[in-house]
Amino acid sequence: MENNRILPDELAAMAIFATVVEAGSLTLAAERLELSKSAVSKSLAWLEGKLAARLLQRTTRRQSLTEVGQAYFEHCRRMLAEAAEARQAVDRLHAEPVGVLRVSAPVSFGSQHVAPLLPELLARYPALQIDLVLNDHLVDLAEEGFDLAVRVSDQPADLLVARTLAPIRWVICASPTYLARYGTPERPQDLSVHACLTYPLLTPSGVWPFMHDGQRIVMPVQGPLRTNSSVALMAACVGGAGLTRLPTFSCGNLLASGELVAVLQDYAVPPQTATAVYLPNRYQSPKLRAFIDFMRERMGAGQTTPSWDAWLTAK
Repeated sequence: MENNRILPDELAAMAIFATVVEAGSLTLAAERLELSKSAVSKSLAWLEGKLAARLLQRTTRRQSLTEVGQAYFEHCRRMLAEAAEARQAVDRLHAEPVGVLRVSAPVSFGSQHVAPLLPELLARYPALQIDLVLNDHLVDLAEEGFDLAVRVSDQPADLLVARTLAPIRWVICASPTYLARYGTPERPQDLSVHACLTYPLLTPSGVWPFMHDGQRIVMPVQGPLRTNSSVALMAACVGGAGLTRLPTFSCGNLLASGELVAVLQDYAVPPQTATAVYLPNRYQSPKLRAFIDFMRERMGAGQTTPSWDAWLTAK
């Protein structure tokens, strides 16, 4: 089996041999390959020695294939054709978005604002396929085989390239029914007497942070409901169970309709940013670039107010 291994030198010699046959002479083959005629001649001699067979009959006027050379040339020609197809496949992948793009995104943001845009993206690039995985833990792109991840965070992505998709604002909100019954908090300290609905994954220490006049305020909160589902949290809030802390990408439509009311707006909840992150790579693939550019275009990339914050300008 060891004797059947094809090493790089032999592959190069096979390509030179096939070019000589197709060109019809060593001189023309040397020009096509940008090699000296003597280098081409030495390669052919080395290959014939390696094979222990004569491939070409050469005279000063013409060259012709031997019987062995004819059979060998057919295989070499197919090898070069396969190599050309391999190059074309790479060229196609570099020219347009093609193939599968594996994307990770948070459950709420991904389902509400990434997934609804995918039909338009896929219609724009018919050769593109998206493998979208929704979860709320930080994936390891290299370890878990993701091309990119959409993240909502206030922390930079270490060792990753990050492109801004949109600003993420947070609000403390409640239903009009709850506020009519229990009053509207005017300061973060007022939350101590209110029912606060919490998401332990985001507030494991049981506090809500605020900023006011450049000062950070941390307010302990408690209430009748803790849940790991932002959908359940929002439904309970709409139903009047208490106050909660939500990203406006989830509740913007409810704020616009009046089903929820934002409170404590003079006390800013620290914002975050939605970013697309990917591993540093000198050769950014068209499918990766197309996805990021499209999402930035449709979400505003921080240059315009995202659609879910339209309620801010409608007030």
